Amino acid sequence: MPTVTSTIPTITDLPPPPPDRQGWPWTIATPPAPALLDDGRPWPRITIVTPSYRQAQYLEEAIRSVLLQGYPNLEYIVMDGGSRDGSVAIIQRYAPWLSYWQSQRDGGQSAALADGFARATGEILAWINSDDRLQPGALQRVGRFFAKRPWLAFASGDVNFIDTDGRVTARIFALPPNGKLTAQLGVHRWPQQGCFWRRSVYERVGGVDRSLRFCMDRDLFIRLSTAGPSRRIPGPPLGDFRLHEEAKTATLQAVWQREHALLQRRYGRTLVPHDYAGLRILWWLWQKHASLRQRLYRHFGFEC
Repeated sequence: MPTVTSTIPTITDLPPPPPDRQGWPWTIATPPAPALLDDGRPWPRITIVTPSYRQAQYLEEAIRSVLLQGYPNLEYIVMDGGSRDGSVAIIQRYAPWLSYWQSQRDGGQSAALADGFARATGEILAWINSDDRLQPGALQRVGRFFAKRPWLAFASGDVNFIDTDGRVTARIFALPPNGKLTAQLGVHRWPQQGCFWRRSVYERVGGVDRSLRFCMDRDLFIRLSTAGPSRRIPGPPLGDFRLHEEAKTATLQAVWQREHALLQRRYGRTLVPHDYAGLRILWWLWQKHASLRQRLYRHFGFEC
């Protein structure tokens, strides 16, 4: 259901928040960005897709966190899987500011993402789940980062853990993406809520694997990060990863284990013990970058 708007929505444009909600993204918005980048070029178009299914408790917060980015060239697509918990009413309230939305049975999260990205026209793509949210100013930072690096394929930044009520409980200090290490060891630190990539590279590597239920993000990011240059986006967290009892992280551990093994077979190679030990040492050294950043932030409040 296309409902495109061409203006940057403000707090007063959007439906009023519930009376008990304060702060970002309820009563606080990111100030609108200038019409053009500092060098006079237009902002790159960013497409955000939100897959949604029975997350009415959190969905409105996710939607507002995208719409209130103050980003001049945003395409926002919401793909709901036929929820009957009030999600559709929430989406309809925000429909004037969405580029496209639908609510119908689909093949699950991966299918919803694949179908949403198939509609995307943005140069830069990402998704934010219906129980997560973006941080203020995230898209302006991402737009500038990619605009200065036209050769960049994939980038990731820091992410907060938040609880059911949206309180920050911890921070993931992202590592520079390394698809080869992740393919071999099955480990990474590129939280999905802080990942962005070029649509041209996404189409070249084949997009989201619809057959995966849990590890579709890692599968896609391995292919993206090995298809072109990848970088870490410096600075504070770009998004928030909500941990709660109904989250897939808490309910699909058996699925995760099967798909984890599948991806190691798909992208890795058989390692002799000596090679495996060497890669583990390399991974340990690779993480030192994030450990240093964490100490600088905790002791001095220094972002880098």
